[in-house]
Amino acid sequence: MAQLLQQAQQMQQQLMAAQEQLAETEVTGSAGGNLVTATMTGTGELTALTIAPAAVDPDDVETLQDLVVAAVRDAKRAADELAAQSMGPLAGGLGGGGGLGLPGF
Repeated sequence: MAQLLQQAQQMQQQLMAAQEQLAETEVTGSAGGNLVTATMTGTGELTALTIAPAAVDPDDVETLQDLVVAAVRDAKRAADELAAQSMGPLAGGLGGGGGLGLPGF
């Protein structure tokens, strides 16, 4: 039982380290051939949004809005992929389903 608790503590430390790394890592998404780019942390926090002057047309605001949404979605997809790569091995150690890899958990 003591060994199981020690393994759980090690996994918790690894999980915390992976979460810290995700918070510090940035990913970028783009839309419209890089007319709009969104930068996000691995935890999903939007940290920057860049809009190229060529994307700004006062007579077509809807297209710019669509580009911003698409760039943020692209960045979120990249952040989710990064999180899955970082956290995947740790989740596998928990039995894949969030349990402790023990019968009944």
